[in-house]
Amino acid sequence: MNKKSFTLFILILCLGLFLAGCPKKTVVINRDQASVQKSEEAARLERERAAQEAKERESAKLSEENLKGPTGGELEKSLVVKKESGIEGEVFESKLLKDIHFDFDKYDVRRTDEAILKENAVFLKKNPKMKIQIEGHCDERGTVEYNLALGERRANNTKKYLVSLGIPSDRISAISYGKERPFEKGHSEEAWAKNRRAHIIVLSK
Repeated sequence: MNKKSFTLFILILCLGLFLAGCPKKTVVINRDQASVQKSEEAARLERERAAQEAKERESAKLSEENLKGPTGGELEKSLVVKKESGIEGEVFESKLLKDIHFDFDKYDVRRTDEAILKENAVFLKKNPKMKIQIEGHCDERGTVEYNLALGERRANNTKKYLVSLGIPSDRISAISYGKERPFEKGHSEEAWAKNRRAHIIVLSK
């Protein structure tokens, strides 16, 4: 074999070795990438699991704190007999069932009042046989007919929110008094704000 042939042979041999080595190198890189991706995915899932557990612990803590409120007996003791024309039978007031209020000409439950309804729902759940009526009220502005319709929407939206919190709908009735029964007799913005409300009374114990 002459020198030229020998050199050509060596070049071909080196090229063959190079090509044979490439796939092995690619496989190693791909395996390394897969390993890194698998580790990152496991870490992500672990973070999500830890966050979910923390959220559940916080929710359980809040539920426990809510249950520390007045007991069913305390709610029943708070009831005061109320009789007004237009309501049949005996009805009761309770300082533990709080009113919510509305913006002018609005009937959506405000964020600031959601906590009040949640408290009311806790009390009602402790008295599963108690039925309530939600009264929708308005301020003195506007016609009688308009305010009766607005008061009805306020009462019904309040009822829907309590139902969404787990209070059976057949325990809740709704009625509108429009501007007929103001809580505050004045004619100022302050008085009007107090009169735009949903008031809860107890129908039966």
